[in-house]
Amino acid sequence: MDYLSTDKILVIDLRTSDVTENELDEKLVSEKIGGAGITKYLYEKYESENPIVIGTGLLTGTLYPASAASIITAKNPVTGNVCHCPVTLKVGIEIKYSGFDYIVVKGISEKPVYLWVHDGVADITDAAEVWGKDVWETTDALRKTVGDDLLQTMMIGMAGESGSDYAQVCLNHWSSGDRWGFGKLFGQKNFKGFAFRGMGLLEAYDPENFVEQALDILGDIKEDNDFIGKKGVEEICAAMGEEDVKAWLAPLVHRHTACYNTPYPTNTFVYLDEDPKLLKETKVKEPGLLITDIYALLGFKKAGLSAEESCRALKACAKYGIDPAAVAELTSGKSAEEIQNSLSELSGSATIAGKGTFSPWCPTQPIFNDFDLSQNEIAAWWERRQAVASVFGIHPIFAVMCPELTEENMLELANIGTELELTQETLDKVVADLCG
Repeated sequence: MDYLSTDKILVIDLRTSDVTENELDEKLVSEKIGGAGITKYLYEKYESENPIVIGTGLLTGTLYPASAASIITAKNPVTGNVCHCPVTLKVGIEIKYSGFDYIVVKGISEKPVYLWVHDGVADITDAAEVWGKDVWETTDALRKTVGDDLLQTMMIGMAGESGSDYAQVCLNHWSSGDRWGFGKLFGQKNFKGFAFRGMGLLEAYDPENFVEQALDILGDIKEDNDFIGKKGVEEICAAMGEEDVKAWLAPLVHRHTACYNTPYPTNTFVYLDEDPKLLKETKVKEPGLLITDIYALLGFKKAGLSAEESCRALKACAKYGIDPAAVAELTSGKSAEEIQNSLSELSGSATIAGKGTFSPWCPTQPIFNDFDLSQNEIAAWWERRQAVASVFGIHPIFAVMCPELTEENMLELANIGTELELTQETLDKVVADLCG
């Protein structure tokens, strides 16, 4: 496929070390659109080999607002359910820019390896030097190896290597939307994870019209929204009814950051070992933490931890590569030090909201805007909203904030960009298949 795409599907066999490139069939895009629609198809195609499938949305990495996300589709190694996990920050777009729309990883490696994907080339690389390292050490080591601090990683830490049910695939140094124990699956395959870097460019069939329409949508978003002027996780928490989080967290807040092309900064950086008001570059090696998990932050707060203790617990979870929301729930009543010392022994069942298909890392309710929903409509609306976002590559949290992101204009931009004739009927079929 010529437009909004790299036109490549990468298939990696860890058992044989075979690397195969397949062309992305335009007919498949016409039927499944993209993102989770195609990752589920590829999962089912290779199901007998328990694959990990990475995919980009049809709009991922474009100028469509909040087109920041990619998706991981795999079987939850604990429940056996096939689930989807969003990939955000800058990692989601780097996958497509590195040269591939979809990556299938199958089989089990005899020794620890990681996949180094760069400018349309994929190398299965010995991971001996980073196996046993935490997520932060691994990311730092790989960036040093390739000499590029912009390298984007999806890696496991010791939780995944040791087979924890709550092991998480992390994004660069930070916690992700993995609520499914995918980190355990990576570890079972002797697979440390992915490193991505690319300078790829995307072409649109009608670029001028595509840019004009995307900017019009962005203009509509900025014209009248309750989130305009608000920033960070504390404002999201307040919109969820947790108004006291802002004052609780404020003494630590240094700045807020947005994922690629997302008009709301959903992440908040806090300083733990440095003055939060510092404007110049810090000389402290690890001054703080990027808070990327709203429910985990709220979980530690509700357990009675201070803001600093909560953030230190989040930092420990990110390094160890373990789901911080599960940790917060299963260690309630413990001190911050006790929590950090218990990560290798975590047990019990953590609560999963929704149907267990799309990650409840994303708030399971409308944020800032009510979308004209009744209370009884919210659950079904959320499932569909997550499905659509996962198909087009839209940031899942921004999707529950912004009514201006509609199925109609996603389809319109996809058609302008690809010269395909994707219809609402096609999208409805894809969503029905994803939502079961």
